[in-house]
Amino acid sequence: MKKYLLILLSISLLGIHAQSQDKFYTGVSGEMIFSFANIDNNGVAGSNLVRWTPWFNVQFFGNYDINNNVGLIFGAAIRNVGFIYDNAPNLTNTSVNENDIIKYKFRNYDFGIPVGVKVGVLDKIFLYGGYEIEFPFQYKQKTFINDVKQDNKISTWFTSRTPAYYNTFFAGVQFPYGLNLKFKWYTSGFFNENYTEVQNGFQVQPYQGLKANIWYFSLCFDIFNKGKVVYEEF
Repeated sequence: MKKYLLILLSISLLGIHAQSQDKFYTGVSGEMIFSFANIDNNGVAGSNLVRWTPWFNVQFFGNYDINNNVGLIFGAAIRNVGFIYDNAPNLTNTSVNENDIIKYKFRNYDFGIPVGVKVGVLDKIFLYGGYEIEFPFQYKQKTFINDVKQDNKISTWFTSRTPAYYNTFFAGVQFPYGLNLKFKWYTSGFFNENYTEVQNGFQVQPYQGLKANIWYFSLCFDIFNKGKVVYEEF
């Protein structure tokens, strides 16, 4: 944790120094996320559906352009990230029949701190990538049986159902006129597998052996464009 904060602080100081040279600038954008998950439930592969999330995702990036072709990026984000587990086993104390089809929708609101680099023609089109640490702070879980939403929704803050933070890596391409396409991979599992709760008077670990790693594509606009809606050159 400390080394990532030191990296962020170092890049921030570079940005402040570069501001007088017109090499430092910022950008703010929303993000439209299409997320999936690789699911392994105690050795059994699970199926999932695409989760489309246009709200609420906000990201801020500071940019330091070393030259016209190489730059550094850093910032902060609040992101709505989750997945839909289809044809799932029963993870709660909900009463189900043998032929019932169970579906879960899981999501976190995370606070992220990204750092990375960008390479290309920075006022036209370029590639970028880096590392982002994300801290989950609001968790929600919904249960559907035969596509009917149940009344046992879970919505809680700073829960131990998830790990304290996620390690993630991202890569993307910035196109002219502001369009941005990004891919992101969470190397940390979504759940805290050691989480324990009481169901029907017994202590159980509902996520034990349930490994779910999220990955997603996202679309956004105007992150790295110096505040201009349209690029000056193309």
